[in-house]
Amino acid sequence: MTNKTTNKYSPEVRERSVRMVLDHEGDHVSRWAAIVSISGKIGCAPQTLNEWVKKVEVDGGKRAGISTDMAEKMKALEREVRELRQANEILRKTSAYFAQAELDRPLKR
Repeated sequence: MTNKTTNKYSPEVRERSVRMVLDHEGDHVSRWAAIVSISGKIGCAPQTLNEWVKKVEVDGGKRAGISTDMAEKMKALEREVRELRQANEILRKTSAYFAQAELDRPLKR
């Protein structure tokens, strides 16, 4: 899932940073300490790196949550539902217009 803001970091940097956290969290007193240390080295906020780590864990099935793939599918389905509702509204209005036009037509004898 992509953010609405411009992604400052390439997928490679994100992947490497997450791998560094997961590989070196045992070298620190906590995962957060590892995140703070590594985020300082790559120049991102610790909260950002923490979100990347959580997303990788969700996508890998190691943490509960909605995976990136599922979130993309849900977004596509929500867009499709919105488009179908708009199309149904157009059809409903068109049908009502033609029904009224039929009622307004003079009768032929």
